[in-house]
Amino acid sequence: MSNQIEHRHLRYFLAVAEKLHFRKAAEKLFISQPGLSRQIKQMEQDLGVTLFERNNRRVALTKTGDYLQKELQINLKNLEDILTHSKLIHHGKEGHLTLGFVGSAMLQIIPAILKQFNSKFPKVMFKLEEMDNQKQIEGLLSQEIDVGFVRLERVPRSLEIHTVLKETFCLVLPKNHPVNKRNFKNLSQFKDSPFILFDPEYSASYYEKVMQIFDGCGFAPIISHNTIHASSIYKLVENNLGVSIVPKSLQFGYDMNVKFIELDAIPQRAFLSIAWSKNNRNPMLQNILQLINPPIEPLLKNVRAAKI
Repeated sequence: MSNQIEHRHLRYFLAVAEKLHFRKAAEKLFISQPGLSRQIKQMEQDLGVTLFERNNRRVALTKTGDYLQKELQINLKNLEDILTHSKLIHHGKEGHLTLGFVGSAMLQIIPAILKQFNSKFPKVMFKLEEMDNQKQIEGLLSQEIDVGFVRLERVPRSLEIHTVLKETFCLVLPKNHPVNKRNFKNLSQFKDSPFILFDPEYSASYYEKVMQIFDGCGFAPIISHNTIHASSIYKLVENNLGVSIVPKSLQFGYDMNVKFIELDAIPQRAFLSIAWSKNNRNPMLQNILQLINPPIEPLLKNVRAAKI
């Protein structure tokens, strides 16, 4: 690598590679567009390569640029991790982990795992970020996060995935609804009722699983609302604006005027999985992965008992 290239040049390149637009990249970096263009041109000259194809209508990565982007994203993240880890050691910490999660994982799974992990590794710092499934996959691929808790059953080949919870679904009704556990027969009783469901953007595969429930019951649902938050679903249900279907674990952690009927007779199950990158070198990653090998249910029972 040429001695003329500095760390800032790599940041400039990655910004343009992300935006594929020099003006937008310059705005992100808070520098002038002509200045950014000169820096990228100088970087190409120092390396003796062409990183971008440019014309009046578009900017695109060359094959070389595409390779450099992927490698720099991983290796610069590794460098940042090394520097961060050294600072943590200086301050008496043993490491750090960044966790992405869908909201439902925070109700029981993550508290159970972190409580167990903290008892063994009390000097590890955590950063928690609520993200939808797709953003978690992107974060795992770029190693912006170390671990993701996702409502998925499959991930890209460079990632690993392990199911930590397989659970039934529940029908959610207003507390004053005449149907209860004793007189509930099957979901077809609600074929004329509006349903409030998680938005397909929350997880396309999860949404498809819920649609399979309706297919198995022989009717297409009337969908009145889509949202990404369980609390929003429950608020709409308690105001008699519809009914819903959610994973069983989502009946915990909320105090709203709704009731749940477990749909244990249907074959569909909801999955919550933990995902991580095979290329992640964070030394703390393997320690947290060791906690997912035993069954997760004993950990959940401890959390539930603490809330009762």
